[in-house]
Amino acid sequence: MKPFRLRHLRLAVGAILFAGILLFRFIPGAGEVYARTFYPVISSVLSAVASTVPVLLEEVLVIGAGAGLLIYPFTARRHEWKHIVFREAEIIAWIYIWFYWGWGMNYFRDDFYQRANVTPVAYREEDFRRFLHTYTEKLNKAYVALPSSFEVRTAEEEIKEIYRTLPAHFGLAEPRSFQHPKRSLMDGLYSSVGVLGYMGPFFAESYINKCMKADAFTYAHELSHWLGVSSEAEANFWAYQVCLRSADAAIRYQGYFGLLPYVLTNANSLLSQHEFEAWVQTLRPEITADYRKLRQLRARLYSPLVGSIQDTVYDWYLKSNRISSGQKNYAEVIGMILSVQEEWRY
Repeated sequence: MKPFRLRHLRLAVGAILFAGILLFRFIPGAGEVYARTFYPVISSVLSAVASTVPVLLEEVLVIGAGAGLLIYPFTARRHEWKHIVFREAEIIAWIYIWFYWGWGMNYFRDDFYQRANVTPVAYREEDFRRFLHTYTEKLNKAYVALPSSFEVRTAEEEIKEIYRTLPAHFGLAEPRSFQHPKRSLMDGLYSSVGVLGYMGPFFAESYINKCMKADAFTYAHELSHWLGVSSEAEANFWAYQVCLRSADAAIRYQGYFGLLPYVLTNANSLLSQHEFEAWVQTLRPEITADYRKLRQLRARLYSPLVGSIQDTVYDWYLKSNRISSGQKNYAEVIGMILSVQEEWRY
């Protein structure tokens, strides 16, 4: 086949895949079809390929593509500038297509409330106070002294098994035994922008930042993304619920403790300053000490300049993918918990 025909074929395939992205994005219910039908197969294949190598292929792809885009104009100087621009635009387009077909179209699926068949509750002060009281009691009761570092392998199989027990109507993919978090050579960079972990959309890989003292809550959060959850609030919801169902007391505590930053955010905005400070005093001293040490550690590693750039970019990214609240979405997990009635079983 002649080169120009290969190019035409490539463009035709790209156009079809791009049209598919538009279909799943704008046709009601189509995104849920992708999440339940296409995504489990695609992610399993990508993750199986990635599991054969120890390095994060996400990083190899992103760094390699970025370097290639920068270098190509200098190595292709014998071509006309139109050819160079077209080739670079084509590379960016294929990365865009890969991102959405590999994972990104989960942003277009039905939200948590639709899949859970529950109605978001309007904020009522008495409901939040009741939740805060119950949560604080359980957090204090769950406290256990934690080891200096969290080993993912000691918790991941149990957490995966708990995810497997979720009813099918939630539409989450099934965890695979070959998918394990990987280490990165760029822990320092991720720490400087406050990244505890991520699920890569290109090869269905996950990363847990041990330098930032990431724990079972972080692992369960990132695993939910691998299973098809796009909302950060929902990822926090499942991390909390799954950890609480563990037979391991340390994982249960990490579930309650992992929710604490979002409880603090909500309590600080909804209670008076006096009430907020009084509530903080009801937490066990060991818990406040754990939280203070964790905040101090992460503050030492964090770079305000680089972090602010990352926050701005990620906020824009979330808002452009139907997460209208941007990074504030993380703290919306409390609304999900309040919307789920006590008698609801899953």
